[in-house]
Amino acid sequence: MAHTTEQLSRAFVALGSNLGESIFLIHQAFDELAQLPDTRLLICSSLYKSAPVGRLDQPDFINAVAQIETRLAPHDLLTALLEIERRHGRVRKALNAPRTLDLDILMYDDLQYQAFGLTLPHPRITQRAFVLQPLLEISPDCYVPGYGTIAKLLAACPEQRIEQIQKKND
Repeated sequence: MAHTTEQLSRAFVALGSNLGESIFLIHQAFDELAQLPDTRLLICSSLYKSAPVGRLDQPDFINAVAQIETRLAPHDLLTALLEIERRHGRVRKALNAPRTLDLDILMYDDLQYQAFGLTLPHPRITQRAFVLQPLLEISPDCYVPGYGTIAKLLAACPEQRIEQIQKKND
């Protein structure tokens, strides 16, 4: 049973795909985020193409970020995201393996939290231009608790190739 709160919380969700019809899958995932219980989709970033990080022998990724308001507690939001991934054929075989759909909670309000398979803010948010660039697009004044502004963090990732391929509202 999902735990909800009276208070609306703001969360940012990263979306990524490099298997199948990635652009279609990301758009479909935006729609599914909007349909989560006690949740409202506020804004979606443009779509970006990026080279894989870590495991390089795989296709490029399509990435985006969505901002939502939700009454779902963080772990219940994570459970809902994992269910969306599962419905789209996500199989977790190895770390950084190719995937049909990857959904990660980047931040949930200003919560700094680590327990039961969930770390907030996301533990690698500061190292990933493919997350920081779309986040900067939709929330330019965003601050990552414990780390600093998105603009400052993105400036520290200049070697990562990322290309806007589809503007939001296209």
